[in-house]
Amino acid sequence: MRNPFRSISLFLLFTTSLCVFAFGQQPASTTDSPKGVYQYRKAAYDGIGKTYLGREISQVMGHLGAAWLERPEREQEERTDLLLDALNLKPTDVVADVGAGTGYFTFLMAPKVPKGKILAVDIENEMINDLNTTKKKKGITNVEPVLGTITDPKLPANGIDMALMIDAYHEFSHPREMMTNIVRALKPGGRVVLVEYRAEDPNVPIKPHHKMSIAQATKEMKTVGLRLKSVYTKLPQQHVMIFQK
Repeated sequence: MRNPFRSISLFLLFTTSLCVFAFGQQPASTTDSPKGVYQYRKAAYDGIGKTYLGREISQVMGHLGAAWLERPEREQEERTDLLLDALNLKPTDVVADVGAGTGYFTFLMAPKVPKGKILAVDIENEMINDLNTTKKKKGITNVEPVLGTITDPKLPANGIDMALMIDAYHEFSHPREMMTNIVRALKPGGRVVLVEYRAEDPNVPIKPHHKMSIAQATKEMKTVGLRLKSVYTKLPQQHVMIFQK
């Protein structure tokens, strides 16, 4: 039987050497952000030295980690099948997969929204190229890759039913700006779904800055007008935190 933590352990080693600051390690300046939103300090080994509401923002795995995103054992380790069910997608939903990467989950969701679409957002051209290649190969027409920036996912105002971030939000170098723009893109009653490794559980073998607690996520979402609606707890190592506008 495959050790469920083996590939995670390899990932930790992998990201230590191949981590790129795709969302940008920022200099000690707040000129591009609301005054006082961010603070700066000496970076932890897995952080960038920039803090938001008491949380140091983590380093980022970029396109060099694409193979890990597509590993065959991911479904069993993360139970992506359960996550897909937990989203309760409607056929007409427009979903933004923010930090879509190679589109592993984008293309799982696409058949669930045959009358809607998936906006697959990433800030790296390499990931957008991968998304377009897979879209063409699979013949899927309701996936639209979107090249965003570190502050703006480039989503249409009042245009999405749900924004999904799978192990991505904790890496945003500008979480306040990104979430402000995501909230603007939500339709009335729209949902934000954060999937994050559980910081409350010391047995989850992920570097500390790549985990988030429910309390911390709730505090950060509150600043942009989102309230915690529910938490799905049946995944092996991750929270599924559902917030509503």
